[in-house]
Formats: sequence, C-alpha cells, structure tokens
Amino acid sequence: MKYSTFDLTKLTLSIITFFYILASNAQTYPELNDVFRLNQIEPPTGKVRMVLDTDTYNEIDDQFALAYAYLSNEKLQLEAVYAAPFKRSWHESDGQGMEESYEEIQRLLKFLGKDPAGFAFRGSDGFLKDISEPIQSEGVTDLISKAMASSPDDPLYVVPIGPLTNIASAILLEPKIIENIIVVWLGGHGLHWPTQREHNLGLDVKAAQVVFNSGVPLVVFPCRPVVSHFRTTIPELKESLKGKNELSDYLLDIFIDYSKGRENYSKEIWDVIPVAWLVNPSWIKTSIVHSPILTDQMTFSFDDSRHLIRFASELNRDVIFRDLFMKITK
Repeated sequence: MKYSTFDLTKLTLSIITFFYILASNAQTYPELNDVFRLNQIEPPTGKVRMVLDTDTYNEIDDQFALAYAYLSNEKLQLEAVYAAPFKRSWHESDGQGMEESYEEIQRLLKFLGKDPAGFAFRGSDGFLKDISEPIQSEGVTDLISKAMASSPDDPLYVVPIGPLTNIASAILLEPKIIENIIVVWLGGHGLHWPTQREHNLGLDVKAAQVVFNSGVPLVVFPCRPVVSHFRTTIPELKESLKGKNELSDYLLDIFIDYSKGRENYSKEIWDVIPVAWLVNPSWIKTSIVHSPILTDQMTFSFDDSRHLIRFASELNRDVIFRDLFMKITK
C-alpha cells in the first residue's frame, strides 16, 4: 500500500500526539471543562489580583514590567513578586541568576517605596530536570498558598515573564491550583514559527511542557512576530523619562548601559506586554486556539482535540508606551 506525503505527515503527528498525551497523563491534573476554561481566559474587565514571576536581572525589560505592574494599581493589585532563574555563560551556578534577580527586585521596590518583606520571594535555584521533579522554593510556597486561598470567581492572575520553572513547580506540587489561577505568559514564538527556540521557553522546556499540558487557563504572548514590535530607542526614552524621578532615571540608565556600542538601534521591552493586557486588553489582539504540543525539539505540533488557550497576535505599540511612560513619571 502506498501512502502520500500528507498521509505520512498525519501519521507522524498522530504518533507524536499519542506519546505527549501519554506523558502528560502520567501527572494527574484536575479536569477543567471547556466552558470553564474559556470563561477564565476572557479578557478581564475589572481590577484583578496578580503575582509577577520575573528573571529581573536577565536583561532590562523586566524592570519596566515590574514598575508598570506596581504603578497600575487602578487595574492591578500586585500581591507578590517572585525571582525566576536564568542562566548566562558567566554564571557559576543555575541559582546565580535567580539571586541576581532577587536583588534587582529589591532595588526596584526601593525606588517604588515598597517594603520587600513578605512581598518579594526567592524562586527556584535551577531548572526542571524532569516533569516529575518540581523545585521547592519560598516563591513556589507563597504562590501555592495564594492560589489555594483564591477561587474560580476570584482568580489569581500569575504573570511569568521568564522561564516557567516556578509556575510549573507549583502546579506539580499542588495540581489543584489550576482551578484558581490564570497564567499570563510571555514566551515562545508564534504558533507557526519554524522553531520555539526562545529564551523564556528554551531555558526550561520541561516547565513549559508542564504548563501547556496541565490544562491551566493560559494566555500566551509570543515573542516573534508579536511582542517583537514593542520597541523603543534611547532618544525616545530620554525625551520621556530623563530627569523625572529616580525610577525613571534608573530605567533610562540601564537601557543606555545595555545599548553600549549599539546606540543607534531600537530595543524590545518585551515583558511589559502581559502586564499591559491586564491593564487594558483592547490594546493587544488575542484569539482562542487549541493548546499546541511542545516537543523536546522546541517545536509546536498540533492536535485539535487539545484544550483551548488564548494567544496574542497583534499589539498597539504607541498607546502602551504612552501609558507606561505616564505612570513611571507621574
């Protein structure tokens, strides 16, 4: 019997789907029905409670996102900030990036006049080696506690803007939290991008697989080709931030320092976008799609029987920057 290329492709995808569903079923999660999940991932209309999970010292965009979340108190009640791990070539251990992020969170909270005690927490000191081995940390413990104290009618929005290690660990340790949380994540690329090799996803593929397979209500903001349009320049930042206050000068200074040798270029401020969607969902176009299957090779495969998630496709760059700059400098 001869098979067409189309038939073989369908067969290959079916085999991939079978093994990924088999692997995900090894971990038992609460079953959420489609109506419930769709209701949870509807764009929020009122003020929401949130926690921010951030690899703050990895680059210079998390700092803008943390400030924006804290200063958007007309729409957001920021209840905690967790330091996420990240790894650079000069780091001597996986935990060094998390410690650097924790210290940067404290610096930013000082600018914001917020006491970090009981508000800022260290997260995982490494990355998942297996989906059956969560990493315990004070941040994960706090996330589970806040999630279990929440409810489907008053959910906790969990906003990771780095690797998903802390979130996946919390879900693995207490799967029931997926009933009470909504994960709003910046990571990966577009559904049909050739690869998902991107910093936030690539540092902890196992954690991303846990989140995509768990069925937790999920909103995803892909880096390319969507959030990559949220760019600014040194001249724009000087015009908008310079001399306004200590926080604005700090954010300008770290952007300039990061840009040394590349002064005549525009830079993405990636991590602001999930926060901006919570502030005003109309600024970012999203749609409902079936959750993709994330392979070990960092590609997406597809199965239309999978649960539904929300996925971003377009953003209004100017209105978001206008709101961000206004809040930083007020």
